[in-house]
Order: sequence, then structure tokens, then C-alpha cells
Amino acid sequence: MQSRSIASDLLKHHPDMNFEIVPIKTRADRMQDVAIVELGGKGVFVKEIEDELLKGTIDMAVHSMKDVPVELPEGLEIAAYPRREDPRDVLVTMGRLKLEELPRAARIGTGSLRRRMQLLNIMPDLEIVPIRGNLKTRIGKIEPEGLHGIMLAAAGLRRMGWIAEVSQFLSEEVILPAAGQGVLGIEIRSDDGEIRELVSSLNHADTVIEILAERAFLHRLGGGCQVPIAGHARVHGESLQISGMVGTPDGRILISETMRGGRHDGAVLGRAVAEAILARGGREVLEIEYSAC
Repeated sequence: MQSRSIASDLLKHHPDMNFEIVPIKTRADRMQDVAIVELGGKGVFVKEIEDELLKGTIDMAVHSMKDVPVELPEGLEIAAYPRREDPRDVLVTMGRLKLEELPRAARIGTGSLRRRMQLLNIMPDLEIVPIRGNLKTRIGKIEPEGLHGIMLAAAGLRRMGWIAEVSQFLSEEVILPAAGQGVLGIEIRSDDGEIRELVSSLNHADTVIEILAERAFLHRLGGGCQVPIAGHARVHGESLQISGMVGTPDGRILISETMRGGRHDGAVLGRAVAEAILARGGREVLEIEYSAC
């Protein structure tokens, strides 16, 4: 779906070209009953696709940026960031209940430590049930697994045209999104100037500023999917705000920071937010190892 959307956008700018979609199923797609950390961490979503890119089997790769490690393989780069989709998290629940309407000890499904951390910080009595799979699979688990609901990214549901499934949109003040949530990145070979020029037309200025700030935040923390980390930047005209958070999966420790500056100060702000969190106990939290993502 993501690749088709990018191909469609490219055709608008380059109507004389043909684009072939090459589906690549990664280990994370094939082994949905195994925790991501056991498969090798966050990069498992993109590694096999990047291997094909380096081999020349494909000319560009479309990724959800929240799945892309901050360190890219040598010879690859992210050449374009199209306009960001809705970065919020959402609840899909039985009876269309909102977060504040859930009963005590409600069972909520999510495979994200970040979501788990924040949900339990708000409602410590929740039972968080680990689930993985594509959107259809996860939504289909609600009733048979006795869940009251699940938490998902709004962006994925919007791209699939399933936004009617949403029971509640959660603002970033309630649940801070993952760094890169809602952002697609187009990865290319660094020596392919022709493809770089081709995809550059898709860059969205505000999105580029936001994602670079968020990835500077992640880079300074050095965290992956093994640690609950949230980070979200927003451009407001000539200013930029970035919020970051780290904590423990049980929600008992949660360290957050928000800073504001100029729209072109993203990398500096991202690193500054990370430094503030590290100084307030984040370093110790990041040293803890967890068994699930």
C-alpha cells in the first residue's frame, strides 16, 4: 500500500515513467509469533529490503520511518520524506469505548513497549496483551482473544482506508508517538544520482524538519525497540517543538522533556531533549534490557 502510494505520487511528477512494485516479505512479516527483539531488533523490518537495494534488485525502498534504525548501511541513504500522515496513536475497541471508559483490568493488545509504558503509566491496572501482525490480523484478534481493544497507529489505518474502525484518537499529550510515526522514507543507493533527483520532488519541507529532529533525538539516546522510547516533533510556522520520553515497560518510570526553538534547529533540539532526559535518569533506564518489543 505504501509503495503503491509513492509510485502514484511519482507518476504525477513523472508521467512518462513506469514504476514496478516488487513485494519483499521480511522475517518480521513471516514470523509474526516471535518478538521483534528475538528476531534482531528494529532493523528486522528493513534489512532484507536494504539487501535487495544494495544488490541492485530494486532502485528504491519505501519504509515506515519508525521502523528504520538511525544508522543506515554504508552505501544507502534516505533521499525523500513525503508529507507526514497523522502521527497519533488510536484505540480500536469493542463497543467503541474510549480510554477513560475502559473497565478496570481491561485487556488491551499492543506489541509496542512504548505504548505499553504510557498506557500503564495512565492506568496501572490494565492488562497489556502482546500482539503482532498486520492491521487486519491485529483487529481480527480483538474478539477471539477476549481483548477490550487494541492500540494502533492512525497513519496505517488512514492509508488502508480503515479510519472508521477507530474508537478514539489519542493526542500526543496523552500518548506520545514513536519517532518517525506517520512518516515514509524513500531509501536509495547513495551513488544513484538519477534516482535521488527523481524522488526529490516528493520531499515535504516541514516533514523533513520534523523527522530529522526526531532521528537526532534517537541517535543521541542510542535506543532501539528494546527500550520504550517516544519522540515527536512538530513545526509551527517558523518554530519547532520536540517532545521526547523514555521509561520502563511497567510505566512506573517515565522521563519526558519538551523543548522549542526555530524551525531550522531540529538536530540541535533533538539532541538537547535527549541530553536532558539522559541527565534526569534516562541513561540508567536505557541500560535495562527487556525481552519483548
